[in-house]
Amino acid sequence: MKDEILAHLRYSLGKDAGHASVYDWRMALSLSLRDRMVDPWFRSTQASYEKRVKRVYYLSMEFLIGRLVEDIAANLGLVDEARAAMADLGQDYDLLVKDEPDAALGNGGLGRLAACFMDSLATLGIPAMGYGIRYEHGLFEQDFVEGKQVEKAETWLAQRHAWEFERPEVSYQINFGGHVQHQDGKAKWHPHETVLATAYDTPVIGWQGKWANTLRLWSARPQTEFDLASFNRGDYLAASRSEALARTISRVLYPDDTTETGKELRLKQEYFFTAASLQDLLRRFLSDHDNIRDLPEFAAIQLNDTHPAIAGPELIRILVDRHGLGMVESIELARRCLGYTNHTLLPEALERWPEWLLGRVLPRHLEIIRAIEDSQQGQHPGSPRILDHGNVNMGELAFIMAHKVNGVSALHTDLVKSTVFADLHRIHPTRIVNQTNGITPRRWLHGCNPALSTLITREIGDAWPADLDQLRGLRSLAGDKGFLTEFRAAKRTNKERLSNWVSEHCGVAIDPDAMFDIQIKRIHEYKRQHMNILETIALWNDMHANPTAGWTPRVKIFGGKAAPGYHVAKEIIHLINDVARVINTDPVTRDLLKIVYPPNYNVTMAEMLIPAADLSEQISTAGKEASGTGNMKFALNGALTIGTLDGANVEIREHVGAENFFLFGLTAEEVVERRKHPGYARAAIEQSPRLQKVLAQIAEGRFAPQDPGRYHGLVGNLWDHDHFLVSCDFDSYFDTQRRADEAFKNPATWSAMALHNTANVGWFSSDRTVQGYARDIWHVRSALGATLEQSA
Repeated sequence: MKDEILAHLRYSLGKDAGHASVYDWRMALSLSLRDRMVDPWFRSTQASYEKRVKRVYYLSMEFLIGRLVEDIAANLGLVDEARAAMADLGQDYDLLVKDEPDAALGNGGLGRLAACFMDSLATLGIPAMGYGIRYEHGLFEQDFVEGKQVEKAETWLAQRHAWEFERPEVSYQINFGGHVQHQDGKAKWHPHETVLATAYDTPVIGWQGKWANTLRLWSARPQTEFDLASFNRGDYLAASRSEALARTISRVLYPDDTTETGKELRLKQEYFFTAASLQDLLRRFLSDHDNIRDLPEFAAIQLNDTHPAIAGPELIRILVDRHGLGMVESIELARRCLGYTNHTLLPEALERWPEWLLGRVLPRHLEIIRAIEDSQQGQHPGSPRILDHGNVNMGELAFIMAHKVNGVSALHTDLVKSTVFADLHRIHPTRIVNQTNGITPRRWLHGCNPALSTLITREIGDAWPADLDQLRGLRSLAGDKGFLTEFRAAKRTNKERLSNWVSEHCGVAIDPDAMFDIQIKRIHEYKRQHMNILETIALWNDMHANPTAGWTPRVKIFGGKAAPGYHVAKEIIHLINDVARVINTDPVTRDLLKIVYPPNYNVTMAEMLIPAADLSEQISTAGKEASGTGNMKFALNGALTIGTLDGANVEIREHVGAENFFLFGLTAEEVVERRKHPGYARAAIEQSPRLQKVLAQIAEGRFAPQDPGRYHGLVGNLWDHDHFLVSCDFDSYFDTQRRADEAFKNPATWSAMALHNTANVGWFSSDRTVQGYARDIWHVRSALGATLEQSA
């Protein structure tokens, strides 16, 4: 490996060892690891063709892959070799790992789930392609200016991306606008605008390097790069206009769609990557098969949320307009290929496009959607409509065009059946199935938590990263005082690492012996970060009034970004930072309570925060969180959950035991009932003197004396509206937090509870989830010969 690294340093980077920077060494290491992936990648691709197996095509707007050096080294079994090689070359391996940019190609759970699935598909040997967009600027970088979120462009591609292979020969025309001409019973789309989708491939290597799949990301390019005539006329901007317009499509993840132009760009992005992906998979299919009608036997296309829901109409367009199939047959053929994963019950998150906008951008597709609507209404009169009051409902379109629709936790799937798709479920009672989300243990325990994973391997062997159910072998150690001491020491190691990082990056000194209470996720009202900070203020009030009452010291850690146009979420961030400034400088309580909010939460930060957590905040309003995957990562790493019966919390609690989970709050059914009573928020606040005091402090400007009215809107909403029932759950939440305080005072008891979490969440491996998809939705098998039986 040393020779390979030095060769890449010299021949790939043009540097000698004496003048190489950290970047040069990291790139040389990365390229040497990439070389090790190529042979299994080629063998896997060749085997897929030779065996003529069915492939999975996973379409997702997000792939939150994070840093890859250590992940790939671990899956290849080369971490020790790489570390030793760099040491012999006089380089710090850990420093090189940290130098890699964190590819921000996703917003949160959706994108991280897609990355976990790609890891599991490769580990299980299931032939698959992931398809998405190669954003020049991923999700924005977050900074805080006087406590307020400020967004700036993310620059992961400012440096060369070591892992990808550019495929200039793989390029497809993607059309927009124009009109449709009908003649002799055929439709011909005459587009107004065309861009090219060009491919960049990243190999995804499975555990132990036995199989590798491909993540193919699309970048937008103009048909004509440069208008020389305009340049020679002196119109330099016009000379590059087509290039600038095309690149806009793949420039930014989730552009603000509160404007008409933003909506149009978002729609173009979704069609761009979906159309390119379908052209690509059809090219691959037709290179090896003669009959287009056989496509469902060889291609399983999974839509990760509604973003690629236009896949149904696009595939029908290709079948009808290019291959001459009839409309009815094409609808059925496309449906047999497509599966749809629903990730939300929030109405605003189920995409709707104005009919005039979709018709302007994709006129042929609007015609096809009308045909799908006519077909559905003809077979099932009165069925929920795709086209409704001038909007195109992409959730209904995805449902109607999929042969299977899955929720992502048991509770969520039940709610999908009874709420958002209740009428469609009655018409198609076997279409909705559950596939509870999972996480890859390779990254989310083996990689991010070496202190704990080393201890686990010593006790139960080294096979558990590929069979997470083996963690059940730890159950018998819950009464072993010696092991619990070591288990606790592993947690302390992670907390010390985080404490040092917080001191260096945030300027806040925190005590590793305090309870680390962590909530990291996208900032949203339903996730209720504001309830967390309200409880923190209430705790501070009690501590300040009686500082010698035997409190459990706490460090409250927040992480997460708010969408740029989400005003209330950004207010919540501002409030957290304002409260932190006051509490962290209180001389009475500063040894008892601290608040830390590091900016720019990402995968890398999560890999440091999660192993150090004592308490995991999963406090969403019951019935709103589809699943969550952070809850699984925390539990796997030995954190106890304080949470509601929402999403996968329900199943986590069943697996780890109710006695090892801090439950509070209304159930999903109780939430629905409570909302039926006018004034429920005001009534709850009036019954809670503690909450009244906190809201009064905020409203009076206690945490923003220079701008006392800053949070009047936020406080007023809690008194008068409070759709997410912060007020109704607050006292239960506060009381449950005090139960956690008491449990934490007994280290042996807490460690035994934490171990029960780690030992009992093997079921939440994404390997198990992908096996469920493979069996129930995709009907595929491992090309490695392994059977895909669901774990018990």
